[in-house]
Amino acid sequence: MTRRFEGDRLVIATHNKGKLEEFAALLAPLNIACVSAGDLGLGEPDETETTFLGNARIKAHAAARASGLPALADDSGLSVDALDGAPGVYTADWAATPTGRDFGMAMEKTWALLEAKQAAFPRRAQFRCTLVLAWPDGHDEYVESLAPGQLVWPRRGAEGHGYDPMFQPDGLTVTFAEMPAEAKNAISHRGKAVAAMLAKCFT
Repeated sequence: MTRRFEGDRLVIATHNKGKLEEFAALLAPLNIACVSAGDLGLGEPDETETTFLGNARIKAHAAARASGLPALADDSGLSVDALDGAPGVYTADWAATPTGRDFGMAMEKTWALLEAKQAAFPRRAQFRCTLVLAWPDGHDEYVESLAPGQLVWPRRGAEGHGYDPMFQPDGLTVTFAEMPAEAKNAISHRGKAVAAMLAKCFT
């Protein structure tokens, strides 16, 4: 039986400021106070699974146990058709550097691989998102969603984060990074997943 969220405080199991801001905006209508795992000083667990669901569960349960509060975690990434679904669950890893994450470098790498393969246009890709809501007692609920589109070059826009400047969602002529946050959240993989989780556990 699906468990309902009944509190007014939720841990967002992330150290990514952009993700926290997106979740806080999406949950604002419910008057739920969102605090990040980073703000609570919680560590980042090793993401050892090979699926979005597996890694989201690791993060959600670690934050719920450490904080004593329900925790919401997402594992999301970009899957590129011509790259056999890569980077997928390793999306953030493609941006890793010794001093942090460089998504500009990651986008250049992605496009260079497509060029090397002489991938056909449009260069199809999907942003995927899995959300897990975990409680301190070990129970969890999850939902999955995606946003289909294509990759474009050169990069366009200064909004959003991650690979947004090179991702143009289906039906539009602008990238995620050229859209106001409200417009992006309405159609993004994360926005759709949050809507599904709200319908499942919050309303």
